[in-house]
Amino acid sequence: MTNALFSHRKHWAARFGTAPFLPMSRAEMAALGWDACDVILVAGDAYIDHPSFGMALVGRLLEAQGYRVGIISQPDWHSADAFRVLGQPTLYFGVTAGNMDSMVNRYTSDRKIRSDDAYTANAEPNKRPDRAVTVYAQRCREAFPGTPVIIGSIEASLRRIAHYDYWSDTVRRSVLPDSKADLLIFGNAERALLDISHRLAKGENIADIRDVRGTGFMVARDWKPDEAWIEVLSTELDTPGAIDAHVDPYAMTPAGPTAQTPEGTASIKTAPVRIVPKAERLAARQELRARTVIRLPDYDQVRNNPALYAHASRVFHLESNPGNARALRQGHGERDVWLNPPPIPLTTPEMDAVYDLPYARAPHPSYGDAKIPAWEMIRFSINIMRGCFGGCTFCSITEHEGRIIQSRSEDSVIREIEAIRDKTPGFTGVISDLGGPTANMYRMACKSKQIEQSCRRLSCVFPDICENMTTDHTPLIQMYRRARAVPGIKKIQISSGLRYDLAVRSPEYVKELVQHHVGGYLKIAPEHTEAGPLSKMMKPGMGAYERFKDMFEAASKAVGKKQYLIPYFIAAHPGTTDEDMLNLALWLKKHDFRLDQVQTFLPTPMALATAMYHTEKNPLKKVLGGKAETVPVVRQGRTRRLHKAFLRYHDPDNWPLLRQALKDMGREDLIGNGKKHLIPLYQPAGTGRQPEGARSPCAARAASGQAHGSKAGAGKPAANKAAAVNTSASKPSAGKPAPASRGRPPQVPKHPLSQRRGGGKSR
Repeated sequence: MTNALFSHRKHWAARFGTAPFLPMSRAEMAALGWDACDVILVAGDAYIDHPSFGMALVGRLLEAQGYRVGIISQPDWHSADAFRVLGQPTLYFGVTAGNMDSMVNRYTSDRKIRSDDAYTANAEPNKRPDRAVTVYAQRCREAFPGTPVIIGSIEASLRRIAHYDYWSDTVRRSVLPDSKADLLIFGNAERALLDISHRLAKGENIADIRDVRGTGFMVARDWKPDEAWIEVLSTELDTPGAIDAHVDPYAMTPAGPTAQTPEGTASIKTAPVRIVPKAERLAARQELRARTVIRLPDYDQVRNNPALYAHASRVFHLESNPGNARALRQGHGERDVWLNPPPIPLTTPEMDAVYDLPYARAPHPSYGDAKIPAWEMIRFSINIMRGCFGGCTFCSITEHEGRIIQSRSEDSVIREIEAIRDKTPGFTGVISDLGGPTANMYRMACKSKQIEQSCRRLSCVFPDICENMTTDHTPLIQMYRRARAVPGIKKIQISSGLRYDLAVRSPEYVKELVQHHVGGYLKIAPEHTEAGPLSKMMKPGMGAYERFKDMFEAASKAVGKKQYLIPYFIAAHPGTTDEDMLNLALWLKKHDFRLDQVQTFLPTPMALATAMYHTEKNPLKKVLGGKAETVPVVRQGRTRRLHKAFLRYHDPDNWPLLRQALKDMGREDLIGNGKKHLIPLYQPAGTGRQPEGARSPCAARAASGQAHGSKAGAGKPAANKAAAVNTSASKPSAGKPAPASRGRPPQVPKHPLSQRRGGGKSR
């Protein structure tokens, strides 16, 4: 039984009340009357007191429960001095890299250091270390040995077991042994954080807290919570669907002969036949699962064996539903990483309470007039939900937030709109977004709670929308209409990515969205046009896109508006061949799309697509037993550049590379100066020069005997994906990006626990 989020008795320090901002200095602590902090949060982002930023949400949540919470934001990690500025916390350090994984934040998909940081004052780069969670945790240990250290956030969540690390091109250990943290909290952290905090405040030793969902920790190889627990090898479970044996409702207890007993012999006693009710069978199965731990292959095994890595990734993702997930353990040397099942999602009243906390809704005053790009992007936007049941393989949502949608109430959202209107400087009457990981999954859920709790599917919408999934957009339509009616509100825009295969199920929603909430451009993410890569992404085919496009254009025309779809595509995703990218380029040319910014696949830790990239095997299907499906993977830099060049076929700088590739592919018919050609024969002076004798990736592979896309990547931050303009309609200037695509940070958070495509997700 899970306690309600705010069912705990408040800590004694609640008498100090609410701070205008959580303190970042001793002077601020003194002004509040504090002699110490109970919890000190160390984070890699600038401190902005707004629910879209993790440290603020967590800090205000703890404050509401009576704890004194201090903030150490972007400390100098080269020594422990910066970690002593607020003194020693009475309970623990809470460590987070920030709203983004630090490696995704600092490096591009080509492993080049980014020139700015959207989560830092004035976008200043290099204000956080690589693998910030590990570095910060170690410095906290140095500053105050013996003080508990709890790690969390997207970076910790995605590194909770052995994982492929793109930036070092190795399989790294779990972040737990590297950081030497006492506990790791993964996923939506509220329940675990409050439970742990109250238990520590009552004097419980952190080493004894081993029963909280959504937590991970290090244990001895033979440790179990008690003797009733059962350990199962993951290699026995590499199959989809429910894997426990069903109780035989017709079993005789004890078993024995059924023939009539001969006269004069002792009677044979048999138990009466009892039909076991389904509810009883399910309860017995749940009880068994609740005390079962699955042993994944050890770190040393997955580091050296791609098949075992893909298998471990598959099992890990199959155990992601809070309703039926079992504990996991994985050996790291002489000890194990133990992961409890994922946290129970928040209810709507609990979500409301979290977002209704007294946020200042502004950066900390210490930043003065400095501009923080991520804040500028979301200051007028509102997160209405968490989670995503899409299951896209390049995305981090499943590993972090899960696939069960957690929605706020309509009243709570309206209260936040009014707070923005009344309290946020610079507000002009335009709400920039009502959304989340996906714009239109608000209040969608499985029709049956029982089915939801027993489901083992990785996606509720692939290969098609599950018949048990509700796709009713009515609650969202009602919210849009009520939000538009709030006094002082001129426009409500929808900027989160739209799941168009859901939207086409509701023509009324499409009409409402297009006629009232599109500011000229609407971003959607087909990701690709070809079946091969789409099947590895778990994305729908282009048929759904075409249906939505027709509905979008009809609704725009009905109100006399010129509006444009902005499709996003991804290059070099696992499962993509050169021919796939060529076909995508031809589709773009046919529809007169010219992409301004494009994104190459970036393998983020724990994503299923990352497992494909590293192992060249498909973890969406059975991996072991010689049945693994081989996945073509693009690794070589030149091939990655070619795939990216196909998306920007109109750029003269890409023509030499494309010209040679088309010749190698036997498609010289696409080179010429006519409308049917992809690229021209001529090369403008000063563009696209290649060293003499340079070969295309296709030619290089032909010479080495490699197949297309093999052994030749990185999810991807949503905001760095391709921005497109359809130049066939109404004539925006060629190559001009949509306003939302220009100058965006690598990730713009919709809420602190979201990391889409390894840094934020829009669909």
